Amino acid sequence: MYQLSQINIFPIKSLGGIALEEVVMTDRGLAYDRRWMLVDPEGNFITQRSFPEMALFQTKLSQNGITISAPYPALPDITLSFDGYSQKSMSVQIWGKHCEATICGDNYDAWFTQALGQPCHLVYMPEPSQIPVDPDFAKNGELTSFSDGYPTLIIGAASLQDLNSKLEQPVKMDRFRPNLVFSGGSAFCEDNWKHFQIGSLEFFGVKLCSRCVMTTIDQQTSKGGKEPLKTLATYRKQGNKVMFGQNLLHRGMGTLKIGDEIALLT
Repeated sequence: MYQLSQINIFPIKSLGGIALEEVVMTDRGLAYDRRWMLVDPEGNFITQRSFPEMALFQTKLSQNGITISAPYPALPDITLSFDGYSQKSMSVQIWGKHCEATICGDNYDAWFTQALGQPCHLVYMPEPSQIPVDPDFAKNGELTSFSDGYPTLIIGAASLQDLNSKLEQPVKMDRFRPNLVFSGGSAFCEDNWKHFQIGSLEFFGVKLCSRCVMTTIDQQTSKGGKEPLKTLATYRKQGNKVMFGQNLLHRGMGTLKIGDEIALLT
């Protein structure tokens, strides 16, 4: 039996995630997942690839917004409201895809600029702005948020166990930032999942997730290294890319909960 064992959202791209007991699925993936992003003054997205310390910024969900904590005691927490943003917008880009985003406000920009030592804007993806999924893999013109390309990522707990059995120092699942983690099955069985159901929602596995240097950043310390990418490359390489996890599209709206059973359809 396959069972949903973790649900994670990452409200602000590349910052710390939030583990949930249940979540609502929207047309762009899990609610609040990567609807906010940091960009430089030119609108280029900012991630741990350039600022690994972003891993140490913690986020906490509340009824009215998201509280963000910096890893520096001198910098007080700041709460990002769900509405009441500025009237300003700007064109932003992520992996060559462009959309209009709302600038959240000067106070957020100042806070993150101080925290990162880099001029930046915190932006939000409003409903009218859309980033389509790669048409080569889309099934029905699906959208995504400020993710790297797809609305949802799933990884099996057995896949991480298999990887850790080959490492001198085991790594945590947070290196791979999955939205959904499941128990049951064999290592990398998710590679072959083409169509499955969780609750009332249908999911489609459309593309294995190619991994980058971000997986080598310890999410608790922000320190980098060579693992686990080095070991993954010895047995999870396809062409020039290292694969770990399955990118998903979905059909329908509904709620996912920890403990939900996963039924394979294809």
